[in-house]
Amino acid sequence: MKILFDLLPVILFFAAYKLGGANPDTAHALASGWLGGDIAPSQAPILIATFVAIVATGLQIALVWLRHRKVDNMLWVSLGIIVVFGGATLFFHNPTFIKWKPTALYWLFGFVLLGSALILKRNLIRKMLEAQIQLPDQVWGRLNAAWACFFVAMGVLNLYVAYNFSEEAWVNFKMFGGLGLMLAFVLAQGFYLSRHMEEETN
Repeated sequence: MKILFDLLPVILFFAAYKLGGANPDTAHALASGWLGGDIAPSQAPILIATFVAIVATGLQIALVWLRHRKVDNMLWVSLGIIVVFGGATLFFHNPTFIKWKPTALYWLFGFVLLGSALILKRNLIRKMLEAQIQLPDQVWGRLNAAWACFFVAMGVLNLYVAYNFSEEAWVNFKMFGGLGLMLAFVLAQGFYLSRHMEEETN
């Protein structure tokens, strides 16, 4: 249930885009009513989906605050980025900005992990996970570097898909490709860590 809640903005973005594409006249009327009359019908689905994603992220943070009386920093960062890039897409009627949003988020996470390790000598992955698992120091270092490289690579891949495939293909990649690669990476990481956890136990 928590996974679905965390993915709520992505799921609603995808659903809004598909619904807009399936109902082009309604989507164009809605987008024109919200954002002005100079919107091409082909732009309406991505603009509506962007608006929905911004609202969903805001509601997500509000629900977290009401339930726990605090909000994780990652959620605030995600809100800030979707407001900036999504807001630019809505203001300029240009989907390029929202296509850069995942890359900006991925690269921010990747560079924070690398910067904290290289400059501040702090392993953020270790800080998040060491209460649950015990690992050798060098494994923590590899894990932090692996996550940083994964985020940087995902940012590059997002741009490759955005600029070399159709808008619909990018939306599908955002929903299924990105999440699928993340799941595959987590599973591969789990197999790698299980070996070292067994060694640490022995």
